[in-house]
Amino acid sequence: MRYGVMVALLLVASVRSQTAQPDLKSLFESKIHSEWEALKTKDKKAYGDLLAEDYQGVEVDGKGERNKTQAINEVPEGNVSQYTLWGLKVTPLCPDAAFVTYEVTIDFPPKSVLRYSRVLVGEIWVKRAGQWKELHYQETHVK
Repeated sequence: MRYGVMVALLLVASVRSQTAQPDLKSLFESKIHSEWEALKTKDKKAYGDLLAEDYQGVEVDGKGERNKTQAINEVPEGNVSQYTLWGLKVTPLCPDAAFVTYEVTIDFPPKSVLRYSRVLVGEIWVKRAGQWKELHYQETHVK
């Protein structure tokens, strides 16, 4: 009997997750667009406002993990000229956490050594004090 109750609870959770998905997708599309706009315009405050205090990020440059302070301090050094987001998918993990994946194509200024870069991104977002914050960021280069 316990197994039947467990299956029923999992089905209810699955249905709730699927019905909440469109709202979460819109929410995270907006947040991720804001994230990339902040990088493009070199807006440290806007970028920092999206990150959790215990944020950790790993980028394709091989420099290792960055905490929130390190990530914010790198914003002025960025050279994102344009970007295109594609294939955003949200996987709710629980009511206060979600795993978001997408691809971004980054255009760099014309005089840059590297003109374009495609990366797959995985982000973990958590809801803290009623606000969604990015907890973890991971990039993987696409050849």
